[in-house]
Amino acid sequence: QILSKGELQVSDKERHTQLEQMFRDIATIVADKCVNPETKRPYTVILIERAMKDIHYSVKPNKSTKQQALEVIRQLKETMQIERAHMRLRFILPAKEGKKLKEKLKPLIKVTESEDFQEELEMVCLIDPGCFREIDELIRSETKGKGSLEVLSLKDVEEGDEKLE
Repeated sequence: QILSKGELQVSDKERHTQLEQMFRDIATIVADKCVNPETKRPYTVILIERAMKDIHYSVKPNKSTKQQALEVIRQLKETMQIERAHMRLRFILPAKEGKKLKEKLKPLIKVTESEDFQEELEMVCLIDPGCFREIDELIRSETKGKGSLEVLSLKDVEEGDEKLE
């Protein structure tokens, strides 16, 4: 009876350590996925942890860290400049579907970096990572497998030192 229906007792220290670890994991995920929209540079984990403490974020032990990280990003947007890092994609679409599909994709694209229309439409653009699945499904259904979608980089961030003048 005890083995099948009983619960394992977890000490206070163990629970505290587990929550602290989850807090750190959430901050790491947020720092990895987000940038400062003005400089396009990533935030440090320590800065994100401090911001999470400032908004009094409490960890929910039964939810996944990724779900909570996305929730934290939403809450942090209200208090600081933070934005999900854009994904860089390249898609190649057949000429006849190209024009029609481009109009459907326009609202989902943040920045178009290059566009080449000869035999087929080739575009390199930046999108919000939340739109990726929608774009992927749209291209698949509209081109019936003829169009291709390629992820060039998962996050578009500026690396290196910033030059001060």
